[in-house]
Amino acid sequence: MNGWLLAAGITALGVAAVHIVGGHRDVVRPLLSCGLADEPKRVLHAVWHMVSVDLVLSGLALLYLALTGGTAGTGLVAWFVAAHFIAYAAAFLVVTLSVDWPRPLLRLPQWILLLPVAALAAAGAV
Repeated sequence: MNGWLLAAGITALGVAAVHIVGGHRDVVRPLLSCGLADEPKRVLHAVWHMVSVDLVLSGLALLYLALTGGTAGTGLVAWFVAAHFIAYAAAFLVVTLSVDWPRPLLRLPQWILLLPVAALAAAGAV
């Protein structure tokens, strides 16, 4: 069993849970009740669900890799998930730093949850 990948999988599933619970309250409800046109509103809602599924599947993939122990392709898949979470974190950092907000790194703190999954998955990939 790979402890790094196990930790990455558990952390990723925790991130997914925070996304689903917190995101529904802080993002989805306000989005669905705002005055935005229906089509972009529904597309954004679908994207939120798509990310929810992606986060859960990534966590499950990491758990599977950890529990099956060193099968062919484990490192490649773990690196893919690590890169995936780095890309998500980078997207949040770029967006939050491009806006003139006070204390910008805390305005969209999702990157704080995403980077540890990337680091743990990368550690488990080697």
